[in-house]
Amino acid sequence: MQRQGKPGNVVAVANLAEYFREALQGALAHQHLAVQDQTEQYVVNLLTLFARAEHLYDGVPTGPRMPPLAGMFATALEAPAPAERERALQRLGDVSLFIAGFFAHGFTRRLVDIDYHIAMGGRAYGTLAGALARTRRRVLAQVYAELAAKFQPLVDALGEISDTARVYTQRDVLRLYEIWLRTGSARARGLLAELGVEAAPVTLSAN
Repeated sequence: MQRQGKPGNVVAVANLAEYFREALQGALAHQHLAVQDQTEQYVVNLLTLFARAEHLYDGVPTGPRMPPLAGMFATALEAPAPAERERALQRLGDVSLFIAGFFAHGFTRRLVDIDYHIAMGGRAYGTLAGALARTRRRVLAQVYAELAAKFQPLVDALGEISDTARVYTQRDVLRLYEIWLRTGSARARGLLAELGVEAAPVTLSAN
């Protein structure tokens, strides 16, 4: 396995999970975000799984493309058994977190933007946490509750990992400003400041 280091360089990675653990811990520290060990491990497992595209696009019959969140939500609502509903909600949360974190710049000029993924993913994790809290799986419920509560800053942390080798263009600067206006992302604001752009205060409406 190989990954990008500095732009133009390639660095060998012997263990993908350990790479993501190190990268996530660095991003969380930089974003001043603390999560429980179980939550950190969950996110590392998610990144390691979705590093293989077939796991991210599983169940999309038309080939590799972004999974439709509305369809995934409908699957959860229509699930005939609690276990199937839980799996569908988990996948909705996982896919939303991964896509919002790693592909935020790819939403430009799409009908569905990053704020939609954040809202859907956070809601899925929160619903799942509530369902599991009524069972004996309280530790897992706490993980999902933390993922729901910290969804936006976790998206920022994953975005930092994604941007390791990114060089920003003027179009990217405009996109960062749009992300700041839509989500209030602290990371987007920080990047804008590094690029010499002062972000105006933004007030987000309640979902």
